Amino acid sequence: MYDLIVSVSSSRSVATASKTLQSVQSKQACHAHSVLLVHLFTVLTTGLADLRFFGQNGFPGPCEHKYCGLGKHCVVDRETGEGECQCLESCKPHYKPVCGSDGKLYQNHCELHRASCMAHQRITIMHSEECFYKDDNCHLGDYKKLKTEMLDLHAQRYLTPGNHGSHENDMATRKHLVDMMFKRFDADGNRRVDSSELSQVIKQEGLSRTASECTLFDLFKYNDVNDDEHLTREEFYAAFEVYQLSLPEDQKLSVTTVTVGQGAVLMCAITGDQRPPIIWRRNNHALNMLELEEINDFGDDGSLYITKVTTTHIGNYTCHADGYEQLFQTHTLQVTVPPVIRVYPESQAREPGVTASLRCYAEGIPDPQLSWLKNGMDITTKLSKQLTLQANGSEVHISNVHFEDTGAYTCIARNEAGVDEDISSLFVEDSARKTCLGIGNMFYVFYEDGIKVIQPVACEIQRHIKPSEKLLGLQEEVCSQVEGEKDQKCVWTSAVNVKDKLIYATQPLLNRLLIVDIQSQKAVQTVSTDRVPVKLHYDKSHDQVWILSWGDLEKNFPTLQVNQITADSSLSANHHLMPLQQEYWDVLPNYFSCLIIQVYESALLSVCFNDFSFGAFPSDVKLNQHSKGSQWGCILHNWHTLVPHNA
Repeated sequence: MYDLIVSVSSSRSVATASKTLQSVQSKQACHAHSVLLVHLFTVLTTGLADLRFFGQNGFPGPCEHKYCGLGKHCVVDRETGEGECQCLESCKPHYKPVCGSDGKLYQNHCELHRASCMAHQRITIMHSEECFYKDDNCHLGDYKKLKTEMLDLHAQRYLTPGNHGSHENDMATRKHLVDMMFKRFDADGNRRVDSSELSQVIKQEGLSRTASECTLFDLFKYNDVNDDEHLTREEFYAAFEVYQLSLPEDQKLSVTTVTVGQGAVLMCAITGDQRPPIIWRRNNHALNMLELEEINDFGDDGSLYITKVTTTHIGNYTCHADGYEQLFQTHTLQVTVPPVIRVYPESQAREPGVTASLRCYAEGIPDPQLSWLKNGMDITTKLSKQLTLQANGSEVHISNVHFEDTGAYTCIARNEAGVDEDISSLFVEDSARKTCLGIGNMFYVFYEDGIKVIQPVACEIQRHIKPSEKLLGLQEEVCSQVEGEKDQKCVWTSAVNVKDKLIYATQPLLNRLLIVDIQSQKAVQTVSTDRVPVKLHYDKSHDQVWILSWGDLEKNFPTLQVNQITADSSLSANHHLMPLQQEYWDVLPNYFSCLIIQVYESALLSVCFNDFSFGAFPSDVKLNQHSKGSQWGCILHNWHTLVPHNA
């Protein structure tokens, strides 16, 4: 007995296969002692036919080798005796859900193909979740409840009675329990759990009879990360919240120090594979859930960002992985504040032999350390029974003052955030020549390194306002760094005293005026001007400050601005006069001072003069502009006296 297999390719016809069959049958007649069975298996849909010979009496039955396709099977017609293809009456119970192209979910592949046959339409398998969860009512809360029930169920099975609830707080126990669950679910031991294996667990545990909207198949919905319809051990860990989280012992407490006004970043040191989102808390409130303007970005790495730190942010912050409050890190945020200093009194006059006290009040975080200078020299070298420091160094006490005690006493406050200083002036004079030298009797001298306040009698520097000093209550500096300049220095061209309250000074490279408060001896404000302001004049009668600007360093675009002084001695908005005519401009920058003479109700005569000449320039009061026409503008040279006279 022997077998012969012949393959007939799709290029051959079925008739060729018939001829081959006839040839085989003739061989059977010639070899009576040998039985050659023929099996002709023809698949016309693919164009491939296999001719098989095997040992069997007679030919195959009508359905034995009839192929009907998926979702169908062959049924023998009792009347004709021939095999016919009909739709399957039922499928074997097996739950491996698949999505159909008709948008429906089927229990397995067989049910999908059976439905295709019954409906007489083509239904294919869709590898997506569009229909898988279309009518799913399993919500996240129910899903978490199901997982808790599964953990408790297996804890009773695998853990000792005394440790049934230990998996809730102990991560090692939880990991061991989930490992046992995965081993049980992975029936074929291929390290991947599929839907058929889940269906077996559902059947064994009777979970299909529960009233919950969630089933174990929802593990694919929430935790099948790569959507391959299998669950790995790592995906199982993520589903049942097994995380290998760690926090170094030396990082459980972290201290961060930031200066007020700066930004802060608090980084959570809890690490681990597939770490859950980080939750930040302060005063038992989850900051992630609050809409805070200054705390609005937690970053991809779980860091806490504070955009602009204030003293309200001082305190403790904790971070932990979501769901794992037992492992947390504490951050202590410390905020430093630069010192703010005030002295009292700012100036005082004393007769010889009396007592004088100079007090210094300083605030800051941490508490500033105080020190005193007298005329720029450390006062501690001069301490004696007559000159002492009291109240923890905040007060200079001088008993039986002498003339040599006259001077500028500078209080300096320092902490790690910065330095501040202020001056208290003491004048010692006898009653015969005592003058009321107050803070307003000082000279203000403008240098490249700032402004120095000088007491004229003793010719002592009472205060030095440096270029880098901040304006009172602002972030602007007295002399900002000019682009292209290596050193931070000041450039001045003119200054005027306004009502013995304020000093206005031009800063041509910064296109602005700097305003210094005489009482506090501090720079308090800046006012923008036209480009390159070079000359100022204060008109007391009209409370106006006139500003002459060049426009550029080549004096190509000269302008005059008039600023009205308000009731609080500040400047109002600038008013521009008409552009200066060339004949006026050529000489005006050389004049030292100007007078404003009212000629009649609506007209002014701007009279500017120096040692050798004066010029008269007509202006309109109401329009704040030069009067049209230059016929009565004039420049006189070698003048001696100007007497304004109103007719």
